[in-house]
Amino acid sequence: MIYIPTLHTFAMNNVFTGSHGNLRFRIAPKVEKLPGSKEVDMENSTIEAEYWYGQLCYEKSTVEEKQIFPMTEDGCAALKQWLESKA
Repeated sequence: MIYIPTLHTFAMNNVFTGSHGNLRFRIAPKVEKLPGSKEVDMENSTIEAEYWYGQLCYEKSTVEEKQIFPMTEDGCAALKQWLESKA
């Protein structure tokens, strides 16, 4: 099973990296704020996921594919399913 952090982690603009076997991945949020507020605009925020294979870090690897998901519970579930299909 691949672990994906909660939406709150991504809403706070945190990048997450992980691995499963030979699969490596990086998940980075693109957080949008509500106009005139510090609150996160979840409807317009997204999460970009990338994956690669091997033992090398992100900076020294060639990304196989990337995909953008909505910053929602359904988006996180789809992201997890997408990564698990690559493992």
